[in-house]
Order: sequence, then C-alpha cells, then structure tokens
Amino acid sequence: MQFGSFNQGSTGTGAAVIYDTSTATFAKDVLEASREALVLVDFWADWCGPCKAFAPVFAKAAESHGDIVFGKINTEEEPELAGAFHITAIPTLMAFRDGIGVFAQPGMLPGSALEDLISQIRALDMDEVREKIAEHEHEHEHEQQQQQQN
Repeated sequence: MQFGSFNQGSTGTGAAVIYDTSTATFAKDVLEASREALVLVDFWADWCGPCKAFAPVFAKAAESHGDIVFGKINTEEEPELAGAFHITAIPTLMAFRDGIGVFAQPGMLPGSALEDLISQIRALDMDEVREKIAEHEHEHEHEQQQQQQN
C-alpha cells in the first residue's frame, strides 16, 4: 500500500518511516491502512515546543515497530483535518485499528508511556470495540427519538 510522502528515515530495516498525511490522503493513509495495520497519527505544528520534544519519541517508536504505520499531520497546513478531529491542543496522538479511531489524547507522552499504549492498542479485542460502538449508536438513536417525541 502506498502512503503519503514520508518525512523521515527510509524504507530500510530499522529506519523510522513517518508519513506526512493530508486532508486529501487521510482516508487512504490512515483509515484504509488501519484495516491492515495499527496506525498512529501525531497532530503537530512547527511552532509547538512540546511537539518538537515528542518528535524523537515518535521516531524511536517508528524505528522499533516496523509493523505500525506512523503518520504526522501538521495542523497549520491541515486545519480542516485538525478541525474534523476536534484537535484543540497539540501534540495530540491518535490511534486507528480496523478503520476505527481507538485512542485520542493531547499532550506529549514519554517513550515508556507510548510503548505501553502500543501494547494496549495491540491487545484490543476489535469485535468488542465494534460491539460497544454499536451499543452507543443504538443508545444515541433512542435518545434522539425520545427528544423528537417531546
């Protein structure tokens, strides 16, 4: 699968490959890719000090986890995408599996916390996640119907 342009490293073994993604390529780069692999996305900006501090942590994880797709979204260049995901603070890390956003949190993570997060996301039972999403959607539909009746 071809992803957006990568901004760091190369495709060689042990090299960090972190893809820049955009509004135009997000569906392919992240949602489609997450059907085959875990995808981690870092929302960042050039002027953001914590973003710059998190970048080497993210790159080290990319070097260690060649089976994960790592993407970066510059919120200054992609404000529509940042808005669509309600990004209000950066850095914000998001994770996707099976086309589903399974994690989103603003703030810089230390390497050990990122490694722990990766382990937790790998361990998710995606059938259970889909079941919980369906339950939530059903409850939301029920609430909307009640509000319309009142």
